[in-house]
Amino acid sequence: MTAVDDRSSVESSTTSSSGLYTYDLAPTKKEGRRWGAYNVFTLWANDVHSLGNYAFAIGLFALGLNVWGILAAFALASLLLFLLLTLSGFMGYKTGVPFPVMSRIAFGVNGAKVPAGVRGIVAIAWFGIQTYLAASVLSALLVAMFPGLNRLDTNSLLGQSTLGWITFMTLWGLQVLIVSYGMQMIRRYMAFAAPTTLITMCALAAWMFYRADGSISLSVDDPFTGGEMWLQILQAAALWVVIYGTFVLNFCDFTRSARSRASIVRGNVIGIPVNMLFFAVIVAVLSGAQFKLDGQIITSPTDIVRTIPNMALLATASLALIALTVAVNLLANFVAPIYALVDLFPRRLDFRRAGLVSAVLGLVITPWNLYNSPVVVNYFLGGLGALLGPLFGVIMADYWLLRKSRVNVLDLYTDHARGEYHYRRGYNPRAVAAFVPSAAIAVVVALVPAFHAAAGFSWFIGALLAAALYTVIADRTAPMRDVDGEAIAVAAE
Repeated sequence: MTAVDDRSSVESSTTSSSGLYTYDLAPTKKEGRRWGAYNVFTLWANDVHSLGNYAFAIGLFALGLNVWGILAAFALASLLLFLLLTLSGFMGYKTGVPFPVMSRIAFGVNGAKVPAGVRGIVAIAWFGIQTYLAASVLSALLVAMFPGLNRLDTNSLLGQSTLGWITFMTLWGLQVLIVSYGMQMIRRYMAFAAPTTLITMCALAAWMFYRADGSISLSVDDPFTGGEMWLQILQAAALWVVIYGTFVLNFCDFTRSARSRASIVRGNVIGIPVNMLFFAVIVAVLSGAQFKLDGQIITSPTDIVRTIPNMALLATASLALIALTVAVNLLANFVAPIYALVDLFPRRLDFRRAGLVSAVLGLVITPWNLYNSPVVVNYFLGGLGALLGPLFGVIMADYWLLRKSRVNVLDLYTDHARGEYHYRRGYNPRAVAAFVPSAAIAVVVALVPAFHAAAGFSWFIGALLAAALYTVIADRTAPMRDVDGEAIAVAAE
């Protein structure tokens, strides 16, 4: 089973290198692209409403940002994300290649393994963590339905109870099964999960609004005001963009299958500004209604779901949250490491095998222990996340500012010394020279306590520094040809 249908094939062995080209990494043929505006929208309809995102947004209310401040933060962030993701999405549409291949444009045919690897490591860790969070919801639902199962939730094996292991492995296996059928099955799952997610969250907010007698608290008792409030709004908007720092890198993994630029724009308009403001309104209602009811602040929608008195409705809402978390995992944390692994081991792995390897890695790291360790989450994953901004800055500066979107797709698959992206032994020393100091600064800003006030802006700092530095030092004398992915196509496999 191949991952994406109607993939382009390279004309002959003289135009490609076996270590750079596989069916899964080849550019998609335009006549075989099936992702329309609705499919692009479903990416965001699922991903925006993840449990982790709700925990982040509700945390803003808990910190003291009022409802209007939360709406302002998400409005600003959504505009920035719409711009970044649309530019990133256009790259995938034009070339038809996944992120590991796209990175070769700036970093070289060998150097591109570094950004793909960093993106893959972050995704594998979060794949395990998100699966653990979904398993926790499933465990709570099973105990509520069958109280006798509580005895399976009291022991510990490698940090997980027996019930925890059962629910985790069930959801782990479900995701492996979906991915084994390739990107088209992921697309179909997104189409199913998106309306389920939106209806569930809207119904949950309506139920809370009704319980609170049709009104909500607009803030906690001691909210931010004046300049401090605006600083929190800017930091919240920046952190929201950072959350999507992974997606803005590898959005091309999905838009390579988009039917047109217009479908990307339409899907992004509804999925990002409109959907994110809808998300912010739900956050305001859930947190404000609960605070009005008992002065307590929830930490996640699961806190509210567990209070639903009707077992049938409780089960429906819980299953919807689980379906949502699986959707988020497939999108944000499964596809990226699959392509990265195929790129690293092209002779041994295809989409299906790479998916299994990625899932196994997400299991053996015991993600529940990672999630329960603030040091690991904040320093290891936070440090890796800070590297994504500089990577994005170099790639975007190379593609849009220097090459003016001209790409020789044919040369992305050759390690011949005369290839346009061979640079020096397959590495672009100028891209590395721009990335390393920018990444070092971004990591220091993100992790060193002395820079705590600017930590939320580390992604932007790294991205802007890397883009500016690369623009200054990049080789402008190298020839740049615009060769579409169709130029290397013969019949699809």
